[in-house]
Amino acid sequence: MFDVAPADWEAIRLSLKVGAWSVAGSLPLGFLLAYAFSRYTFPFKSLITAVIHLPLVLPPVVTGFALLLLFGTRGPLGHFLSAVFGITIAFRWTGAAVAAAIMGLPLMVRAMRLSIDAVDRRLETAAHTLGAGRWRAFLTITLPLSLPGILAGAILSFAKSFGEFGATITFVSNIPGETRTVPIAIYSLLQSPGGEAPAIRLAVISVIISLAAVLGADAVERRYMARKAG
Repeated sequence: MFDVAPADWEAIRLSLKVGAWSVAGSLPLGFLLAYAFSRYTFPFKSLITAVIHLPLVLPPVVTGFALLLLFGTRGPLGHFLSAVFGITIAFRWTGAAVAAAIMGLPLMVRAMRLSIDAVDRRLETAAHTLGAGRWRAFLTITLPLSLPGILAGAILSFAKSFGEFGATITFVSNIPGETRTVPIAIYSLLQSPGGEAPAIRLAVISVIISLAAVLGADAVERRYMARKAG
């Protein structure tokens, strides 16, 4: 029953690839947003925060459809990227990574913001009084102290990316070897006669990987809290 077929491994590898690239691509933006939300007050801050977190409450199909309208071959961004740079995102694995990044970004930003909020600003002020500039204080105090939240946010975003289905299948469809990630492969197997056993295999593997990611994020947070308490 747990003899994993080559097609299953292909879906697993693609999901890991999509998850890794989605996290790598969204990490700088996620930290920038988290830092801005934590440290600054600016116009429409609440509205921007709500928009960033919108994928958590919207039906994933709506997010995927919006991406298709924007990045499809006839969409404004999709047409621009194709005409100027020769880049096609829709119906490619890169599109799956974009969809996964958008769906995982709210979790990433939230974890990072909470970690940055927990950094004692008095430490930053003390560094300034000792002659450290803004960037030096950021690199030596804020960034190291918020690193557990950054790692936890990245792990949670990866877990979300690995299990993303609705936005992905709407945006990039179901193409074997190109966009058929583990959730889409499970859906395809359930639509085929005799596909229940392979679907169970993939579902178990998906649960193991996702559970390991969540436990990893929790371990990072608990280790940080223990060090802080000590």
